[in-house]
Amino acid sequence: MKLTFIGAAHEVTGSCHYLNACGKHILVDYGMEQGINTFENAELPCEEAMIDYVLLTHAHIDHSGLIPLLYAKGFRGQIYATEATADLCSIMLRDSAHIQMAEAEWRNRKAKRSASLNEYVPLYTMEDADGAIRHLVPCPYNDKIAICDGVDIRFSDVGHLLGSAAIEVWVREREPSGLMAERKIVFSGDVGNLNQPLIKDPSLVAEADYVLVESTYGDCLHTKEKPDYVGSLAKIIKETFDRGGNVVIPSFAVGRTQEMLYFIRQIKERDMIPEHRDFPVYVDSPLAVEATGIFNKNVSSCYDEEAIALVKQGINPISFPDLNLTITSDESRAINEDRECKVIISASGMCEAGRIRHHLKHNLWRAESTVLFVGYQAIGTLGRALVEGIKEVRLFGETIEVRASIVTLPGISGHADKNGLIRFMQGFQNKPRKVFVVHGEDSICTAFAECLKHEYGMDALAPYSGSEYDLIADRMVYASSPVRVAPKKSRKVSDVFERLLAAGQRLLAVIRKNEGGANKDLAKFADQINSLCDKWEA
Repeated sequence: MKLTFIGAAHEVTGSCHYLNACGKHILVDYGMEQGINTFENAELPCEEAMIDYVLLTHAHIDHSGLIPLLYAKGFRGQIYATEATADLCSIMLRDSAHIQMAEAEWRNRKAKRSASLNEYVPLYTMEDADGAIRHLVPCPYNDKIAICDGVDIRFSDVGHLLGSAAIEVWVREREPSGLMAERKIVFSGDVGNLNQPLIKDPSLVAEADYVLVESTYGDCLHTKEKPDYVGSLAKIIKETFDRGGNVVIPSFAVGRTQEMLYFIRQIKERDMIPEHRDFPVYVDSPLAVEATGIFNKNVSSCYDEEAIALVKQGINPISFPDLNLTITSDESRAINEDRECKVIISASGMCEAGRIRHHLKHNLWRAESTVLFVGYQAIGTLGRALVEGIKEVRLFGETIEVRASIVTLPGISGHADKNGLIRFMQGFQNKPRKVFVVHGEDSICTAFAECLKHEYGMDALAPYSGSEYDLIADRMVYASSPVRVAPKKSRKVSDVFERLLAAGQRLLAVIRKNEGGANKDLAKFADQINSLCDKWEA
């Protein structure tokens, strides 16, 4: 029964943890890294095709985004997630695949113009995303589910995103002495902020032997009093429109976009900007449009009391007059051709890809416009650079001077602050044997672990990628040291050959999983493989 730390170890993105228990290979999240990648991530301890289960805390790409790659390399196990997370992943993983393929097409087109022979290969394709989606197993909140002999799981709402969860994992495994040992591990996922619109506050978990807790904001506090989001947003919109500009909001398509719609509906309902009463709002993201439909589908299981009360009155809490949902590229381009003052909400939230970059190109140089950030900006992203005051940026091969007002709406965060994380940890009625601090920038992981240790008497540490912990012996088997990322080399391996390697991994996994089968069947299987090998060796 061993736990290995793979991703989001002294980093904020790329969450991935590996649990080897009861003869099964289990991943908790398999996320994509975003922004600057500071440390090298350890390789998975087994081939992708050997992974039996993935337990997914929520749909954000930094937790789910590499699952199609897992499928591409031979994984055919089950992916357990909440019902809302499964719904969201069905669109987000396809969207991610589309981005991978579009980027590869653009890079290869550019390479041909420069006579480069290097082919850029996408991480995965739409077929891989569709294949992964077919393996999703939707689960309700709070039900204890047996996924195999000796392993049970339960999803508890942590209020970070529609469908987000902490995952409780019970493992029963026989020790070398012959005695049966049971351990309970809790993976916090991303713990949500209190009093968020639409979704419920984070629930607490009462018991655990081991806890993996995130630390995104483990060194800071949000505002002490509940921020007046609606009033602050109304003020920003009015001042910008008075200048004749647009309000451009880089926003995560899932979660933050729907929250902004919730606030703007209130602004319009209360007639808080009478000078610009009928101002248009554009949600320019096909993914955000689909995600908004999924929010409307999951009212009963995920919405908080205030949002449900509106629904019972026949009011859609994230819709209002003058809301425009744009799907096509032509509709997106038309937004910037229209000179009327407007609010534009577009993905990606960190300005790294997507239609938001076009809207920044058309508005960053305009002193009358405002770019409003409403979410976390990772180190190395364009969003972080703008928040930190960069004076000019490169967009689509053009240098753009930053003249627009760059504003951050304080308190708007889907993540708990330091006090919220401590609240989550104090929810455990017993002190866990060990607390592992993950999902935070390097110094923050260390600082939050020290805080839990010295101020709250918890046995806490912040492991680096590759560290391995024995949950039966209750000791660190291997404490990894940080390895700084080396400059990346472009991928040159043929896409088709990669598929062939993945097929070989899957074949090996099938062979191993048939150990103990009937001799007659295994002999037939061996003959088929040898016959295939003979054909290709000839």
